[in-house]
Amino acid sequence: MSKRGGHDRDDTAGRDPLVLHFLQYLENERNASEHTLANYLMDIMQFARFQWEADAKPPFRWKDADTYAARRFLVEFQKQGAAPATTGRKLSALRSFYRFLEREGHVDQNPFGGLRAPRKGRHLPEFLSVEEVDRLLAAPAKLWRGLSAGKQLEPFPHYAMLRDTAILEVIYSTGGRVSEIAGLVRRNVDLLSAVAIVRGKGKKERMCPLGGPACKALRTLFAKADEIWSDSAGKREAPVFLNRHGEGITTRSIERLLKKYLPVAGVSAGISPHALRHSFATHMLDAGADLRSVQELLGHSSLSTTQIYTHVTVERLKKVYEDAHPRA
Repeated sequence: MSKRGGHDRDDTAGRDPLVLHFLQYLENERNASEHTLANYLMDIMQFARFQWEADAKPPFRWKDADTYAARRFLVEFQKQGAAPATTGRKLSALRSFYRFLEREGHVDQNPFGGLRAPRKGRHLPEFLSVEEVDRLLAAPAKLWRGLSAGKQLEPFPHYAMLRDTAILEVIYSTGGRVSEIAGLVRRNVDLLSAVAIVRGKGKKERMCPLGGPACKALRTLFAKADEIWSDSAGKREAPVFLNRHGEGITTRSIERLLKKYLPVAGVSAGISPHALRHSFATHMLDAGADLRSVQELLGHSSLSTTQIYTHVTVERLKKVYEDAHPRA
């Protein structure tokens, strides 16, 4: 098994042959992402520690777990205040693990097979108005120019300003997930055709249009990167967005950098980079885009996932109605 992903960092799990076999199956045959592998590993090991105590050593007696133990495990998380989505994910991960063990002949039954996931409450996604997005996209230049006090920026601070502007522009322009944007490489960005190819969940690739401002921001960014890192930045496999060391920026770094610009833009401090993806979808639907097209642009496998944004639009219209109608 490759050394990528968080599943290789858990020595306890690595010593359980059935867990290792399952992760190899997910990685090699189901083409699971690093994020998925790490989550499955975490959920499986949490159940192992719950069932056999924290100091139990592998290999674990997976065959001994019954439906009662599985139910107690899920109830314990609910008692601790875990969100229904979190409990549901753990149920899905362990149900898949035991389904694999059952198919391979290691257990006689799936203790998670007959359990139901807790009902999820409907939480509408957080999004920004068009005006708020405009202010946020202008925030990096406003902040960095202010910090320089009118003086010319040094090469990397100048690059960082251009990079952060381009990151926000590209997320909003494509509706991409933060992980997809962080993982972009130069060969997957075609500024002539104004498209970017991103790799989404399940490593599925899709083509995302790039708007004019996003293309302009990327052209300026690439020119500055090639000036600073002349030997490597322009290569086809080079990351689009670089850190101070000329390496690809991480999703965590994108989350951190956004926090700097929220107060500059006068936007709620609780906003995450994902809110730009939500804003993209909401603004597209508000402007008349059809649901199927937005589904394809977002990379959703199910139309029902995209339909949450129609609820956002309806809720906004209801608010306008209540504020304006004399008999609302």
